[in-house]
Amino acid sequence: MLLATILLLGAIPQSGQVARAMANAPAEAIAEASKEAAGERSLPSMPVAKPKFDATGDGVSSSVTSTVAAEAVQPPRMALPMQPVKAAYTRPRETRNQRIAWYTLAVTGHGAAAFDAYSTRRVLSGNYGIEGNPLLRPFAHSNALYAVMQISPAVMDLIGKRMMVSQNRLVRRLWWLPQAAGSGFSIGAGVHNMGVVR
Repeated sequence: MLLATILLLGAIPQSGQVARAMANAPAEAIAEASKEAAGERSLPSMPVAKPKFDATGDGVSSSVTSTVAAEAVQPPRMALPMQPVKAAYTRPRETRNQRIAWYTLAVTGHGAAAFDAYSTRRVLSGNYGIEGNPLLRPFAHSNALYAVMQISPAVMDLIGKRMMVSQNRLVRRLWWLPQAAGSGFSIGAGVHNMGVVR
């Protein structure tokens, strides 16, 4: 796949190559190309008809006038500059207000996860309970719990960011839901843990 991409991109003329081709092209080719680009296409020359033979068979008829040798139609001798292609569709973009809300929810989610980790450490250090999540149990008795608890909000941040620019309108309207739900669960767990300690 990488090789195919390199081959496809290598076949596209770069702007420097087009400029070199323009610099090396004769002046008449440039004038011809500018006429074609402006829409003034010159018509190709018509081939001259073959001379007619007379009925006596002794040669060319006297009615044939001097002919000009017909030239074959040649393609332009220089590369025309590439025109930008309009995109088939435009992907939705985030607005400034959405970006501010996303950062606010991200800070809230990571703060709530830190509060949950703090309250969990207090419960475990006072022997009021055990860690119920089997994935967090190996980290429950060390300070690594604070770092591990930040994984879930980071994943929710990424999911929310992708939902914000989704093609689906419903998904795009609910982009804030993963971050808000993660923050809510962390705050709820932290409040529950602090209630167990007291």
